Order: sequence, then C-alpha cells, then structure tokens
Amino acid sequence: MVPPESSDLWERILEFPLDAPGSSCPFTVRLSHEQQWPLTAARAAVLEYRKFAFLAVVAGHPVSPSHAIDQVWHLHLLHTRSYWEEWCPKVLGMTLHHEPTKGGRKEEEKFGDWYARTLESYRRFFGHPRLGWIWPDPELKRQGEGVFRYIDLTRHWCLRRPWIPRPQYLSTE
Repeated sequence: MVPPESSDLWERILEFPLDAPGSSCPFTVRLSHEQQWPLTAARAAVLEYRKFAFLAVVAGHPVSPSHAIDQVWHLHLLHTRSYWEEWCPKVLGMTLHHEPTKGGRKEEEKFGDWYARTLESYRRFFGHPRLGWIWPDPELKRQGEGVFRYIDLTRHWCLRRPWIPRPQYLSTE
C-alpha cells in the first residue's frame, strides 16, 4: 500500500539495522527486557515504530505515537549516533524531534488530534492497525495515559490499583 514515490523511503526504513550486528545486547532484546515484553511483542513494536517514522515523513501533518511506540522511540533516542547520524539524515531524510507535552487541556487536545490523524494516515498507507496494545483507539489511549515509572521487578512487586487519580499536571481542567 506504500505509494511508489515513497517506496525507496520505506525500503530504507525496513532495512535499517536497529539490532546492530554482533551486539551482545541487540536493540530488540533490550527493548523486550526493559519493557517486560515478550520478544515477539518487542519485534512487533519495532515494526510499528518503523511505520510511525514513515508516517512522520510522508503524512503531511504532525504525528503522535502511542505509548508502546514512544517506548521504542525513547530507546532509539538513547542510541544517539544511530538516531542522529544515521536514522534521521540517511534513512528518513529529515530531523525527527521528540516533542513531549507541556501538560494541560490544550496540549491534550493537540496530541489527541495528532494521534487521531496519525491513525488516519496509518490506515491510508498500511490499512487498519489491529495491534490494539500498540495502537489503541484514540479514546482508549486517552483514558489509558498515566504516569509511568521504571521499577526493578526483581526487587519489587507491582500490583495494579483499582483506581488512581489523574495527576494535577495532567488535569484537563
């Protein structure tokens, strides 16, 4: 479904080696470990990150990632040479900055709109995304956004709370 004029870009994106050859801790394995995702889920998230990056170049509007895609993006940003010297200039042909929210209702609405438009462009270029945990529907994504913390699961138990209040700085009022 990728249009012919974008096929070279898509090929470069698919061929880019996020998992560096010879690495004792490849990108996808590290992602799987850090996120506590099965390796197959990490591989799926990496493919969806590649699609997100493609959309950032060709959609013609600002794009916004899901939480899962954002985790892949954050990890890629930590690989600064790969991201800034190879991925952006040589693969994408543009600088792709990460723009976090400043908080508040206007920002929530802006990023909600960007996310909905991202899904529309995804459908146009790739068909309907059906990896619900990677690309949740906009309303489910908005409801599921929370405050995330990294914790050492080898030393701590993590139990889900039945309800947690939305932090003040994320408030929509």
